[in-house]
Amino acid sequence: MFKRDNLRFGMLLGFLAPVVGLFVYYLLAFMPRNVGFTEFIGYMRTYKSLLTAVSSLSLVANAILFTVYINTRRDKTAKGVFIATLIYGVAVLLLKLVG
Repeated sequence: MFKRDNLRFGMLLGFLAPVVGLFVYYLLAFMPRNVGFTEFIGYMRTYKSLLTAVSSLSLVANAILFTVYINTRRDKTAKGVFIATLIYGVAVLLLKLVG
């Protein structure tokens, strides 16, 4: 399954990996403090510096995927991951500026 070289597949992975990264960050940093997931999302809305930190760490998952697909010469999939990363980055920037 992960051997495909497809732009749509790369975008799908690129949109899912940061969500997994966000959840892992929550599990490691907030769940031990008995903070619920909805409270965690509320903290990110309130504290913009937390939004920046969490989104940066979540996008590390995309950086790993991008590196793997570039090194295995699956350029279309890597391109999809890169496009999804750019969309996430712009969305976080807009949330930080507007919200």
